[in-house]
Amino acid sequence: MSSCKSLLKLKPNFVNSLFTRCNVLAKTFSTAPREEIIHINSQKINYLKVGNGPKNILCFPGALGTILNDFKPQIEGLDKNKFTIVAWERPGHGKSRPPERVFTPKFYEEDADLACEFMKHIGFNSFSLLGWSDGGVSGLILAAKYPEVIEKLVVWGTSSYVLSHEIDAFEKIRYIKDWSERARAPFVEYYGEKIFQELQHSWCDAMKELMKNGGDICSPLLKDIKCDTFILYGDKDPLVDPCHVDYLMKNIKGAKLHRFPEGRHNIHIRCIKEFNEKVTEFLLK
Repeated sequence: MSSCKSLLKLKPNFVNSLFTRCNVLAKTFSTAPREEIIHINSQKINYLKVGNGPKNILCFPGALGTILNDFKPQIEGLDKNKFTIVAWERPGHGKSRPPERVFTPKFYEEDADLACEFMKHIGFNSFSLLGWSDGGVSGLILAAKYPEVIEKLVVWGTSSYVLSHEIDAFEKIRYIKDWSERARAPFVEYYGEKIFQELQHSWCDAMKELMKNGGDICSPLLKDIKCDTFILYGDKDPLVDPCHVDYLMKNIKGAKLHRFPEGRHNIHIRCIKEFNEKVTEFLLK
């Protein structure tokens, strides 16, 4: 009761100041970037949009990837006055579920088609694309099929076909119990252990099926990519053979390359400063 009396005795200007600060804090929280869910053709899509710059970017996560697990360093680190950044979780990934993901024989192309439709749905008729791993594969397809939509393309940890020894590498990550706790925990947080293991099995099976059918994903489409393209590669990537870099460079006209001698598959997470600087320079050029 004494504390209430003390509050009543406070000078009016102090009380006004207190309420002003609370209002500012409330506005700060209310305007903070929030993930939103929309539906396109009955498919659930969770996405985040930050920044108000003139250059539009779509961040395309890797296999079973999510917005913040895959792109937090770019969402936080890229200049919001220069870029408007959209990061999405395609259906069956992250919070874009249920239902769970089904990996059809053409899932890379289906993801590319839906990404184009999604961006138009939220008001972006053209944009640049940052695609990592599986997201990079779909990015290659999207740029080839919709040249009027993609302004610039940035891909890393990606390829247009798979090799038999890469399938062996994928098999080593089939069972999540064999993963480090650091690698496993973010996925388990989103999916739960049981569902994540089931999805990982499904993805590995899809890769094996690709290999049975010759291993090609989108190589014939590379010649149709007209936009400026930037390929980044970690020379110690355990999942993507270096031969893919040479192939992409030879088959995408005018493509630029930057290598990370000590980088692995997730160079955008482990080499944040260099990665963000190189990507920013390319996108603004």
